[in-house]
Amino acid sequence: MIHQYQLGGYHIVLDVCSGSVHAVDEVAYDIIALFEEKSRDDILSAMEAKYAARNDISREDIAECYAQVQSLKDAGKLFAPDTFESMAGTLKQKTAGVVKALCLHVAHTCNLNCSYCFASQGKYHGDRAVMSYEVGKQALDFLVENSGNRRNLEVDFFGGEPLMNFRVVKDLVAYARSIEKEKGKNFRFTLTTNGVLVDDDVIEWANRECSNVVLSLDGRKEVHDRFRVDYAGNGSWENIVPKFQKFVEARGGKEYYMRGTFTHANPDFLQDIQTMLDLGFNELSMEPVVCAPDDPSALTEDDLIVVMDQYEKLAKLMLKRDKAGKPFTFYHYMIDLSGGPCIYKRISGCGSGTEYMAVTPWGDLYPCHQFVGEERFKLGNIWDGVTNTEIQNEFAACNVYAHPECRDCWARLYCSGGCAANAYHATGSVTGVYEDGCKLFRKRMECAIMVAVARALGE
Repeated sequence: MIHQYQLGGYHIVLDVCSGSVHAVDEVAYDIIALFEEKSRDDILSAMEAKYAARNDISREDIAECYAQVQSLKDAGKLFAPDTFESMAGTLKQKTAGVVKALCLHVAHTCNLNCSYCFASQGKYHGDRAVMSYEVGKQALDFLVENSGNRRNLEVDFFGGEPLMNFRVVKDLVAYARSIEKEKGKNFRFTLTTNGVLVDDDVIEWANRECSNVVLSLDGRKEVHDRFRVDYAGNGSWENIVPKFQKFVEARGGKEYYMRGTFTHANPDFLQDIQTMLDLGFNELSMEPVVCAPDDPSALTEDDLIVVMDQYEKLAKLMLKRDKAGKPFTFYHYMIDLSGGPCIYKRISGCGSGTEYMAVTPWGDLYPCHQFVGEERFKLGNIWDGVTNTEIQNEFAACNVYAHPECRDCWARLYCSGGCAANAYHATGSVTGVYEDGCKLFRKRMECAIMVAVARALGE
């Protein structure tokens, strides 16, 4: 399977199963489009007729171009067959029972009252609570005991707002560091925060202990303060922006990213990206809102058209700033055309429910943070391990080939079948397809590949 599109002045051809990306001229682009449908002579005649007015393109040139396309096919870089389906189940079986990452919900409470919050203002449709040190310690022990031969382990401190339980967060990191050498493990910690409680102590600790920090900012003040308000209805932008600026400067190049949400109120999110750039941030993410279709924040069909255009303009802005010596990263455009994810990840996805799990303040296990509070998806707990094997098997069976709708999609080996939580909330099944999410993902991939092509060509 191939996918062809034109963007940014490039004629781009993606060979889905080999992962090869070709930036070609218009003649090659047209030949490739007909290559498997028509004979060589028919293609040459069609091209000769199309380009008859072009003095710089002869039949010999077209024949040479055809031969080059044929050589790419012979080399397995065009029209490569899909040889991965038979691996889909067996690859995941090789890591069965091995957990590599936990999302620790250290606080099911929050000091902001964001109306679009998928976690019900941090409560996850349940009671407010914070995780005790004892529960967190057992969660870390559970991770170590179930991580097999993996050395690198990932732990995300999540909420609600995790800094509302900062003392326990610090104690848990100290405990993990104390057992790393003995257990032969290396912990990598991530902190996600809304910034309200960030102070010098948080900055110093996080920059020493956290491999990454995720800082929640929706961009423009009027956009951010529309939703990200405290319980008195006051916006948080003025409070958190100076703290985030200090935080990022103090990180001295260590990983971070600004994580924003765009909604029906701001499908023109490029203005929010520009605001974050103007504030001095250059590691950015803007995510589409996750909410019920009838929610006032939900993106409409008209919004999706705007968003698609914004993704294209964002790609052009990235290249413009590259030339100006002011590059920035956009999370969804991070793509490595020469050494991207291994085929296991391309087929199997994020590993939610198998390699990755969320832990509630009470020690219950869920497939990921977006399933917390959905009782049907409770896997077990950190003392007894996974006891709901039926649900875990359902997630273990999740791969790109478990979705019939994905079989004819050119982006399937980039999205790996998409997000199980989005699929479930959109269709009622973890193997369903969230169609709006698919549309946005495909556009992001087209833009990301175009940016990568331009950078590879030095343009």
